[in-house]
Amino acid sequence: MIVADAQNILVVANETVVGKDLIEAVKRHTGDRSGKDAGSIEGSPTGPASVHVICPQSSPKHGHVIYDESVRDAAENRLKMTIAQMREIGVEATGELMDPDPFSAITDAVHERSYDAIIISTLPETRSGWLRQDLISRVQSEVDCPVEHVVVDLGARGDDHVVRTLVVANQTVGGEPLIEQLKALASEGPHRFVVVCPQGGDETGGDTAHQRLARTLERLEEEGLEAIGQVTHPDAFTATKTALDFYDVDEVVISTFPETRSGWLREDLVGRVQSSTDKPVHHVVSEPHAVENEA
Repeated sequence: MIVADAQNILVVANETVVGKDLIEAVKRHTGDRSGKDAGSIEGSPTGPASVHVICPQSSPKHGHVIYDESVRDAAENRLKMTIAQMREIGVEATGELMDPDPFSAITDAVHERSYDAIIISTLPETRSGWLRQDLISRVQSEVDCPVEHVVVDLGARGDDHVVRTLVVANQTVGGEPLIEQLKALASEGPHRFVVVCPQGGDETGGDTAHQRLARTLERLEEEGLEAIGQVTHPDAFTATKTALDFYDVDEVVISTFPETRSGWLREDLVGRVQSSTDKPVHHVVSEPHAVENEA
């Protein structure tokens, strides 16, 4: 059930939080009151529609060790992308991470604040743990506002969507060849970049993964590229596979040193990633001196 011109909307999503169908559902509920003309519809509540997005955290499917900080960082990044998309359509949006159990997260949220409508976004039934838990019916029985269920098939986006690129790099993350590759991709059309930087074993001193990532994100912002990032699991393949679980991406860029200097290439990282995903995988090679000059 759609509540036209709803004042306060609760959005519940995890993996599908960046799905286009979810954004369209929010637009249907908020009507024309979002944006500059908010409050102009006769008889409607004044002020812009307010959307609060809650994202129950999940655990990665790959790796023997679960890095709680990486899980949280990934969920926060997905949330940031969604809030940015909401604001692009003129909707005031806030967000927070919640209890991993979606039912508990929703009941906690509605006890704290009154909502005109709830939108729950899931994967298709064959892939959704939430639907196997009968989440929609349970929430409808618990709350006194309309609940809409939106199914988001992350593999069926249209040709007009923003391309989301996963970037995997560590010591070469600030290298000029990588920056130029990302600029070239962005010149082909709208892009959003997710930069993951596997944390090395020598991070106690000197130039750390966090510092390199921060510089790179600042540089990408200066170049006009939209990017978020996080430091992740130290094993590059595990980090990549986990990021593919956490983020809905269309392509992968892996940046390394040349083969004579690259442990990732000696471990056949590029080939292993290509074999484990149907996404295009680009490989960028940065010479050590180029990275040192950038640093």
